[in-house]
Amino acid sequence: MKIVVLKFGGTSVGSIERIKKVTNIIIGYIKKKYKVIVVSSAMSGETNELIKKSKKISNNFSPSEYDVLLSTGEQASCALIAGRLNHLGYKSNSWMGWQIPIFTEGNYCSSRISTIYKKNILNFLRSGGIPVIAGFQGINVNNRITTLGRGGSDASAIMLSKFFKAKKCIIYTDVEGVMTTDPRTLKKAKKIKIISYEEMLEMASLGAKVMQPHSIQDARLNRINIDVKSSFTNKEGTLITKRKNISNNKTITGITSTKNDSKITLVGVKDRPGVAASIFKPLSQNFINVDMVVQNISANGKETDLTFTIKTEELQKTSKLLRQNKKIKFKKLIIDKNVSKVSIIGVGMITTPGVTYRMFQALANKGINILVISTSEIKISVLINKKNLKKAVYTLHKEFGLYI
Repeated sequence: MKIVVLKFGGTSVGSIERIKKVTNIIIGYIKKKYKVIVVSSAMSGETNELIKKSKKISNNFSPSEYDVLLSTGEQASCALIAGRLNHLGYKSNSWMGWQIPIFTEGNYCSSRISTIYKKNILNFLRSGGIPVIAGFQGINVNNRITTLGRGGSDASAIMLSKFFKAKKCIIYTDVEGVMTTDPRTLKKAKKIKIISYEEMLEMASLGAKVMQPHSIQDARLNRINIDVKSSFTNKEGTLITKRKNISNNKTITGITSTKNDSKITLVGVKDRPGVAASIFKPLSQNFINVDMVVQNISANGKETDLTFTIKTEELQKTSKLLRQNKKIKFKKLIIDKNVSKVSIIGVGMITTPGVTYRMFQALANKGINILVISTSEIKISVLINKKNLKKAVYTLHKEFGLYI
């Protein structure tokens, strides 16, 4: 069978009119002789409303019941899609994760798909049916409903593509594809036609919201090509694929930026073996993600200044944990909420010398001071004053020819 997996995000199914448009897209693939597996998110805003209801009920809502509650959003959208397809004369059923079943492992609210039972869906496809499967959910070994975390419908589509050996996995969303940067920051951002798993993973991890990082990782591990395109236009989207399928002369593929980072500096920390571990252990235990880290040792080697970044929403908790930490001693705690992280990403920098210099010089020419630096093989990130964010993104787009 020539199977295609079509995943529709919340904005794509956000209204009855949009659901009608989605069914027309599905029918288009049926007419091209594909066997179509549909994966749907909840209607836009629905999951947030369910979360609000859980908070009104309890400040300590049971994680297992939380997953049962949140899974109902996808149930509604799937039933509406299947109902519309039936109305138009096509055979379609909605399927919840437990009905297939889709087995997961891990914790509630952040499970991962381990196995998908294929027999029932394959039989339905062979009979000419169009299964509309709820994304974002499955069941665990105790037959309890589990969810995959925000953005989990992408992971559902990717794993269904793996288990059913789909020819294509297409993620329909409200944008035309992956952009060189967030269009809200830079209106001149361009669509990227093709991008590697590694580049997309870095962009997703650094703030690009088109797909969640763990979904990209699933696609990379299973070598599933992904098309990202808009359900509102009929334009070509972005292909996410392996490196060897890409041939272009771009050193840098995209630029990401953040607006919700804060910088913390511990001044005059008594330096000794294990001091960094003592600082970061309580943060790790409280699930606070630490990003950029810089350490400066004093001339006498007895003290160090340690700087790192976190998400601003974790600032109050982090500050409290640091001040209560009896295992470390420091002279002063400095907090700066007026910072943004700007990153350039591209596999081309592996073989292109001078990228770091070009980035730093371009920012210097515009009077933009760099506060913190972190790098990987295909990424360079800098922390700058938030007021310079748009200017930095524009400058780097121009420097690396992303407008062309």
